[in-house]
Amino acid sequence: MKSLAPRELQARLAAGDGHLVLLDVREPWEFEIGHLDGAINIPMANPEPSLADLDRAAETVVICHYGIRSREFTGHLERLGFTCVINLDGGIDAWSRQVDPALPTY
Repeated sequence: MKSLAPRELQARLAAGDGHLVLLDVREPWEFEIGHLDGAINIPMANPEPSLADLDRAAETVVICHYGIRSREFTGHLERLGFTCVINLDGGIDAWSRQVDPALPTY
């Protein structure tokens, strides 16, 4: 399973790596507290209807609170035929602490 540290993702986004899909699998209330710009929110609880709209070949970075749920969901996506999924190590919490302290933690 591939993974990216928050600073690695920041560098890719800053370099204009616009083809990345940022998939946030947290619950809507968590997403509302704070999320990465451009992220798509598809909660893990019932993802199947929304996953049909995603490109299975697109490079997809999966994000959750601490990186645990997203690691699990990355494996789920791989089993569904997604070919390039990446877990954000440490999740949005690590992003907030290492990259963007203005993004609220909870």
